[in-house]
Amino acid sequence: MFLRPFLAVLVVASLSAGCAVGPDYVRPDIAMPERFQGQTAVEQRHTAAQSELATWWTGFGDPQLTRFVTLALQQNLDLAQAAARVAQARAGLGAANAALLPSGNVSGQAARVYQSVETPLGRVLDSTPGFDRYGNDYEANFSASWELDVFGGLRRGREAALADYQASEAGAVATRLAVAAQTADIYITIRGLQGRLKVARRQVQTQQDLLSTINVLYGKGLAAELQVRQAEGRLAQVRASVPVLQAALDASMNALDVMVGAQPGTHRAELLESGEIPVAPQIAAMGSPRELLRRRPDLIVAERRVAASNARIGVAIAEYYPKFSLSGLIGSATTMGAGNLFAGGANQAAGVLGLRWRLFDFGRINAQIAQAKGQDAEMLAAYRLAALHATEDVENAFSALVKRDEQAAVLADGVNSLGRARAASFAAYQKGVVSLIEVLQADENLLRASDEQVQAQAESARAAVGAFKALGGGWESSKSEAVASK
Repeated sequence: MFLRPFLAVLVVASLSAGCAVGPDYVRPDIAMPERFQGQTAVEQRHTAAQSELATWWTGFGDPQLTRFVTLALQQNLDLAQAAARVAQARAGLGAANAALLPSGNVSGQAARVYQSVETPLGRVLDSTPGFDRYGNDYEANFSASWELDVFGGLRRGREAALADYQASEAGAVATRLAVAAQTADIYITIRGLQGRLKVARRQVQTQQDLLSTINVLYGKGLAAELQVRQAEGRLAQVRASVPVLQAALDASMNALDVMVGAQPGTHRAELLESGEIPVAPQIAAMGSPRELLRRRPDLIVAERRVAASNARIGVAIAEYYPKFSLSGLIGSATTMGAGNLFAGGANQAAGVLGLRWRLFDFGRINAQIAQAKGQDAEMLAAYRLAALHATEDVENAFSALVKRDEQAAVLADGVNSLGRARAASFAAYQKGVVSLIEVLQADENLLRASDEQVQAQAESARAAVGAFKALGGGWESSKSEAVASK
């Protein structure tokens, strides 16, 4: 009877959530600036379209871009792997929850025994009058056990499992954002390469026309053979750039197919028709650097890992203390036949109060606690570093976006001027005022400037994609808050 008060105290203690050993988790406070350095310049960009963070890819105004991003979010195999990791973490959380609850088992057996008389027991039994070497054994039991979480080690383990699960959820979202951004980036690269191929092919045609003109003049004795060979050499140089661009285009198209979970070549036909390079939209509601901590999923992953490592300190400290368990059994056993299995005389029961205490193992426990604290310090440093890198990503993307816009505008003016200069030099060459060298030089300058303009337009759009990704755009802010606050 003296066990009853003791057991009651243990049960009450195990149900109390306030006595878990180890440090309670407090979200780390990271100092962040009020605004991004490049925020003002990005806000002053003048573009016709604006894009919300949740569905930023629609702001580019390109239906094909939106379609491919949507396909990737539905079919990408990296996302399938991320979903599988979430399922694994969910199972781990389920196991941690189950560890707090009693467990029960039902067992039963029926045996037919033929006793040896050549053993000590057999000899004794054989000397008994009426001994039958054949025997039956029937048994049915229900057993249950429960580890009483008196000092909170199991609850801390559940906290760690919950944080790991939340980190896996945020990791899946981070993969989703990366897939959307990479798909858009590849699509823009394709359009940029197609634009550069247009420039190169247009220049090939220009050089062919120039060569034809020089051949006519050469046939009339008005041009030297040197000029013909110079024009041929320049034409070959321009032609040589086309296969290189085409190879890069093929690789980008294959990469886009893989991103949407399809065999390379699946969507090539619909991409062959060149489209315009999407124009980078204005970024609406970019928020502040501090909001990144609760919006960017990779930062949520890092913060949840800190929470998990903090909880594991408590798991390690709980090993200092004794662990109590309750177990019991009720059932029936008989050797008289199955009909007697549940008779009153066959009933059996047992109750056990268990104790396990690593009383002479404190050296190992100290080492485990030190290891857990070291891991927690590592996760905290990783979180702070991730926050710095996140701000760096945004600043770099903002700078690239603004500067590429400026470069594209300058190059557009330059292409117009160089186009007029080329026309003037060719007219002067036909009149014999300038040599062919001036015409070829004008062609080279125009080609280089046109190619750079196309590249700047593509890089501006890619920088916008990078900015949306760096800001954590691509999922609902309410979902972000929900995961971050769990």
